[in-house]
Amino acid sequence: MKVRLRHTSAYTALALLALTLAACSGLRTDFAKRSSHALSPTTSTPSARYVHAAANQHPEESGFRLLSNGTNALMSRVALIDEAKHSIDLQYYIFANDATGRLVAQHLLAAADRGVRVRMLIDGLAASNAIGMFDALNASPNIKVRLFNPFHARKPSVLSKAVRLLFSLSRLNHRMHNKSFIVDNNVAIIGGRNIANAYFSADRTTDFRDLDLIAIGPVVKAASRAFDEYWNSREAYPVTAFHGDHASHYNLAQLRKDLGRDARHFAQSDYAQAAAQDYPNGPSGDRRGEWFWGPALLVADKPAKVEMQHDDPALRIGPRMRVMTDEAQHELLLISPYFVPTKQDVRYLVGLVARGVTVQVLTNSLASTDETAVDAGYSRHRRALLKGGVQLYELRPATGPPHPLTAMGTSSGVSLHAKAIVVDRQQVFVGSLNMDQRSKLLNTEMGIIVNSPKLARAVQRFFDIASSPANAYRVSLVAKGLPHAGRMQWQAREDGKTVTYTHDPDTALKRRLEVDLLRWLPIQGML
Repeated sequence: MKVRLRHTSAYTALALLALTLAACSGLRTDFAKRSSHALSPTTSTPSARYVHAAANQHPEESGFRLLSNGTNALMSRVALIDEAKHSIDLQYYIFANDATGRLVAQHLLAAADRGVRVRMLIDGLAASNAIGMFDALNASPNIKVRLFNPFHARKPSVLSKAVRLLFSLSRLNHRMHNKSFIVDNNVAIIGGRNIANAYFSADRTTDFRDLDLIAIGPVVKAASRAFDEYWNSREAYPVTAFHGDHASHYNLAQLRKDLGRDARHFAQSDYAQAAAQDYPNGPSGDRRGEWFWGPALLVADKPAKVEMQHDDPALRIGPRMRVMTDEAQHELLLISPYFVPTKQDVRYLVGLVARGVTVQVLTNSLASTDETAVDAGYSRHRRALLKGGVQLYELRPATGPPHPLTAMGTSSGVSLHAKAIVVDRQQVFVGSLNMDQRSKLLNTEMGIIVNSPKLARAVQRFFDIASSPANAYRVSLVAKGLPHAGRMQWQAREDGKTVTYTHDPDTALKRRLEVDLLRWLPIQGML
């Protein structure tokens, strides 16, 4: 899921009328906002002793495990919450009020009840659907919830929300896209997943294929420093800072009851039975597993990026990411669900190919993407990339009967959401950063750069499986001398045979026409 705001003139005629009808919600004048910082790493639990013992054997390096499975990613978070002793810090673009969101909330509340300090920082744009849950959680003495760059406190009318978007577009179009989960300042999960069913393979209609890293070692303290910077920034507001009714002790008591009931129902589901098998991936003394070790750098945009009117490279991680890709000598792998290169980006990637670097890109196909506007931005550069030698792979939709959402112009049910880069099978980036202008200039992003051949091979395997002919289309140009030379084609494997398409496969004509129309609109800078 990704909120995108598009240029449109359709709202203009409604604006003056809407201004007189829309209810404005502002900040209270009596709210308190106190600074707080990460607590010292815990050393008194079996998990903490295991983490510190492992890290001590690899001085100046951090250890990582790759979370490529949705159920494993969910249960790893649950396990870490249950083992927390002193602190849990969460920073997410989306924390949904659905089955997995409420499961995580239930475990967070249980941790707070036993004395763990919980800080939750959620982007303000998508918070309205869970605002009641956040209010009630915030009523716990040990839980504090803040919203980043919010523009409303309670569920506004559609008209009200549209007007606010229209007249505050410059500010509201900048979102906090970061994802981090830090427990006892000892263990962190950094990557691409939000907290919602679709990111943990628990949604019947949408399954986002994603990547996270469980991290231990020095990089965890760096993640905590980045969290503190956002938590204490001027754009982070307590959930109690807005006009409207707020949680009371009764609301918290009711939420506690409801979450307990929901957790019991969840535990009885087929999904939960399958997910329970993935539980033992949290780092603790009785859950030993292989760690990928290497020097690591936590990279995060500065919170002030959401306020900038003009590009300031000092506030964003783009320059550091460019240093990483510049070092490619043999191979560059790019995984991005929203791949929208500029003309300059195309020249850069083609230039790498010209000096002998194999460049491979895995992104969504038109059939698997949840954003047709993104495909419009990507597809306009597809031919130039292919002519320059860049290899393109587009994730196929789920096999089987047509998905009901496909006909409505949204995702096929399976969609790429992972963001990763591998350079020369040595350096790896995993995080929230898409390869588009929105991530570069508008949203705040974060991730981890690791120098680790073993981790690089693990991400490479993810790429190889996802880009295989069974799972992705290989996009290419018909070779010279063949009929229709120079035309784009999509190839895949079905029933052991190679199949070739001459237009975006598994898509309705209406969806392709929609993309054609979007290519003419001035939305490139917002993608």
